[in-house]
Amino acid sequence: MNVIDHVRDMAAAGLHSNVRIMSSMLLTMSNNNPELFSPAQKYQLLVYHADAIFHDKEYRNAACKYSMALQQKKVLSKTSKVRTSTGGAASNIQAQSLPSEIEVKYKIAECYTILKLDKDAIAVLDGIPSRQRTPKINMMLANLYRKAGQERSAVTSYKEVLRQCPLALDAIIGLLSLSVKGAEVASMTMDVIQTIPNLEWLSVWIKAYAFIHAGDNQRAINTICSLEKKSLLRDNVDLLVSLADVYFRAGDTKNAILKFEQAQMLDPYLIKGMDVYGYLMAREGHLEDVEVLGGRLFNISDQHAEPWVISGCHSFYSKRYSRALYLGAKAIQLNSNSVQALLLKGAALKNMGRVQEAIIHFREAMRLAPCRLDCYEGLIECYLASNGIREAMGMANNIYKTLGANAQTLTILATVCLEDPVTQEKAKSLLDKALAQRPDYTKAVVKKADLLYREQKHEEGIALLRSALANQSDCVLHRMLGDFLVAVNDYQEAMDQYSIALSLDPNDQKSLEGMQKMEKEESPTDATVELDGDDMEGSGEDGDLEGSDSEAAQWADQEQWFGMQ
Repeated sequence: MNVIDHVRDMAAAGLHSNVRIMSSMLLTMSNNNPELFSPAQKYQLLVYHADAIFHDKEYRNAACKYSMALQQKKVLSKTSKVRTSTGGAASNIQAQSLPSEIEVKYKIAECYTILKLDKDAIAVLDGIPSRQRTPKINMMLANLYRKAGQERSAVTSYKEVLRQCPLALDAIIGLLSLSVKGAEVASMTMDVIQTIPNLEWLSVWIKAYAFIHAGDNQRAINTICSLEKKSLLRDNVDLLVSLADVYFRAGDTKNAILKFEQAQMLDPYLIKGMDVYGYLMAREGHLEDVEVLGGRLFNISDQHAEPWVISGCHSFYSKRYSRALYLGAKAIQLNSNSVQALLLKGAALKNMGRVQEAIIHFREAMRLAPCRLDCYEGLIECYLASNGIREAMGMANNIYKTLGANAQTLTILATVCLEDPVTQEKAKSLLDKALAQRPDYTKAVVKKADLLYREQKHEEGIALLRSALANQSDCVLHRMLGDFLVAVNDYQEAMDQYSIALSLDPNDQKSLEGMQKMEKEESPTDATVELDGDDMEGSGEDGDLEGSDSEAAQWADQEQWFGMQ
């Protein structure tokens, strides 16, 4: 057993720090005396040394050392050709025991990917002949191609992964996200479904994700629910998170939060999807719960985007936009594909008046998640903020045509129509259609109530809001009902509605202002409460929430604990 064998055994045993020191010593000896080790032994040392550096997360250094190993392998290949005629069998045995050149190239690509040098990573992997590519190489290539917008190449690589590993579910999701038909994807897994027992659920699972990536949220919900009810898949965390996410996309905040909470109870260390959960909780005004969630996730891992997004949502809904911007940027640095991080940063930029920068982030979020309506909503809000009504109308019409006439797309189109006096009547018609489909859709209710308030149709507005509140309790709806009741001089019930709104969200400044105005009135008969049209804007799903000074200070106290200062 020679010294190289000892280094190899240490590497296999996971003694990386020991390998790094020893291999460094031996490589220096080899440089000072080239005859000390054979070309094959030097190649092995370089690979083991690079592996140890990679383990220490020095990725640029590791990539350099792996490249040196590949150069040494070329020298080895030339010398082995010369020796083949004399050393036949021994040379073959030695070659088989050497670290794989393909694996070394994969490691280089992995370093480049971590360093966000995607083009360099693709170039390295493209240099591997197709027949020699392992499933993990094809998977990495597929993800890199998709990120670079090379969809056809990505589809080819994902299909190659499935050909070798038909149960690679992430590759299936990748194909479906690139608009490959669910039936075609299912056909690639049919053999394994038919030959292995208890896998009949897989075809239904594929159908569910096909619906998700086609933007058919209701059918996706129904399909996932049918899977989740099956005894063998009941309480599966991944299914629950997917179901929660689809509820969120469909605008059903209540069920989305419920499913996220259920998944979190089953797996207290869950990170996936918690950024959306934290955003929903912050939007609903539960900032204390968001603070606790952020702290818990930072304790689990600060190397994922999710805890940074959650903390950013807390800052955003506490009106601390600069801090929200920083936290969103940090999340994107950790995961450039984090849609929620892009939306957070875009929203912070928009509220800080940096609309053009916000537009860039919303567009990137749209590219990554073309079926998520909140990406389009953010972009439309930016267009409207910069008086780009024509661009906003074009985007809203495109969504309407692409995703169909559902309550969400109708409301988005109506929102833009409300900005133009010429299209006010069209906005009314669109909102009526949206409410006919989903009478409880909060955004549509808010927009319709806002329109009725402008037209001073107070009784209609009160009837609309009472109907909406019959099956749900929402801060903004209670506050708006309070505003309408003030307009018809029903001060006692108005006070009750403001109180309910504040009990749901103690940080809702507009409810507090409404209550304070009423308290200042000397008598109900003298009440002349004036409400600006802007006071009626927003909804329980996208309204701004005011954070109190004490809460902001409390969060600041926690920042050092989160490692933010």
